[in-house]
Amino acid sequence: MSTRYIKKVYGKDVTLEKDNDASDVEVSVTSNAKSKSFNVFNVLNQNSDKDDDIDDRQKDEDQISNNANYNDTKRKKKKKRYKKLENEKIKSQQEHAAESIEDVDEIEQSIREVNKLLGEPVPGCSNQVLEAQWIDKISKESMLIVQRKHLNPYNELKRIFGSKTVEDGQSKRNKGRPGNSKKTWLICPQDNMWLQTNKSGLSMSLDNSMKTTGNVQYFVYDHSASYKEIQHKFLRAVESLNPDNIVNIVNAHSYHIDSLLQVSEMCKINDDLAYAAEFIKRALYCLECAFHPFFNITTAQCRMDYRKQQNRALFITLFKHLGFVGGRACYRTSLEFCKLLLSLDPETDPLAVVLCIDFYALKAKEYEWFIKFCNLWEDSRNLTQLPNIAYSLALAHFRLGNKTEADTLLQNALIMFPGVLTLLLEKCSIQTDAKVINHDFFNSKAQNTTLPALDKLQNLYVERSFHLWKEADILPWLEECVHLVLNRVEPKDDYVKYCQVKRSQRYRGKPPRNILRHIILSDLQNVIVNVQEIQGEDPMLSHDPLPPLDSIDIYKRPTTNDRPVENNSNLISLFFSSLFTDINDATAALNELNLFDEDDQDAE
Repeated sequence: MSTRYIKKVYGKDVTLEKDNDASDVEVSVTSNAKSKSFNVFNVLNQNSDKDDDIDDRQKDEDQISNNANYNDTKRKKKKKRYKKLENEKIKSQQEHAAESIEDVDEIEQSIREVNKLLGEPVPGCSNQVLEAQWIDKISKESMLIVQRKHLNPYNELKRIFGSKTVEDGQSKRNKGRPGNSKKTWLICPQDNMWLQTNKSGLSMSLDNSMKTTGNVQYFVYDHSASYKEIQHKFLRAVESLNPDNIVNIVNAHSYHIDSLLQVSEMCKINDDLAYAAEFIKRALYCLECAFHPFFNITTAQCRMDYRKQQNRALFITLFKHLGFVGGRACYRTSLEFCKLLLSLDPETDPLAVVLCIDFYALKAKEYEWFIKFCNLWEDSRNLTQLPNIAYSLALAHFRLGNKTEADTLLQNALIMFPGVLTLLLEKCSIQTDAKVINHDFFNSKAQNTTLPALDKLQNLYVERSFHLWKEADILPWLEECVHLVLNRVEPKDDYVKYCQVKRSQRYRGKPPRNILRHIILSDLQNVIVNVQEIQGEDPMLSHDPLPPLDSIDIYKRPTTNDRPVENNSNLISLFFSSLFTDINDATAALNELNLFDEDDQDAE
């Protein structure tokens, strides 16, 4: 065997050793010798080394070619199998989709057949068209739908002052307070730091005594036996005119609503507005914890009868709360609470929310909403017959750039309610020209033709909204419209005469009770309720001012016959009989009261 061939078989690193016997050859292969697949029987047929090399090279090439063909065939089969699986999967999905479409078609066909049997019209338009028509359909109640995100005043404060400033103030304010896990919407989580109210004695149920239409539902608060016992204690405390008795009730029963309202009013009299607001929040929190599962504040479909004594606490608490929130410049939040309060009884409006809803809408820059609200509620409530709505509607159009419409509305408002201009100019400390000052239409005639009830409404509007008219772009527009009105008054325009007659006839008599309640609860400095307007009434209670004449009471109200009163005709004794005449005693009692006393938990 040739050495060359042996090296080819076993590799180059081989050593040949010869013994004495030349015929014996020992082959030593090193550790790194290459192993190759080779048929050694081919050696017997070799004629020469050259022939061996050619045959070996040919066989190697054939073997490589066969391996390549085998790998290609295997790869093609694998690819074909994968493609087949993909096709089967796609086909299965298509069949499933077709079955689903067939099922939907069968359901739609069944619905159409049922509609034909019931006599209902078959819809001839697409779902998108129907949805668009539903969105465009706006009702009066839809304008009162509440957005929950706007019920949180801290969201509005963050937009005004920045998130970091508000969050730092919250952390300092809530430091050391006990936490509460119950989620509420009317009271934001930052203020929801009181104890649990599982045993407050308040609950809510459906009011089946009221007739309902559509999706409207009536609800009523229920008082447990223990809550009724506390209420009787409260009424006796009011009769005693002793502030300590009320404070003791709040200390022992932290969530008695009327006691919280009473103590809040005491704090307000003593100019402690922070504590007054805290007591109102606690009362509102307790009232919300008692909500019925179906009582959804956002739908504007939930109603409550103000005539029922136990329901009035929610109305009064909401009104006072929106006032405190508005005092913090959270006007958007106050507007949402106005909508909620009005939705509880939109027809009778027992607290006359329409006298303040325009102010919060304009301050919140909700001009379009306010215009739509006035247009939808004008027919049922005659909103433009109120001076605040007439002037605010013109101002809303002006802010939206509707100059022509705004001019017309403002001129009509000035002709219908001329007494507002003089009050507005005095409140804003604005000096006008001699023509306006000396003209009788805005002075003597306005005073002579304005009845006391209308004068009270005008004063209420000016006292609350005069800031809206002090802006630089508003005053020139107001002056322009005033001169246009004078040009219409001098030739004795028919509309001027019509408004004068209507003004002298429409506002006769005493103001309605809901307007008087609004004035009492608003507590504005220069707008008060006269003695003649409430003389002969029951004592004025701050937790329930001027109840309806057809009130449905479950508790006996204290009367002047039950306790001695020195002077029944005195307005202070009538109005503040439940606010305790001894302010010093009230102050001392309030100093002993702790809003977040840990002993309240034992009392509960």
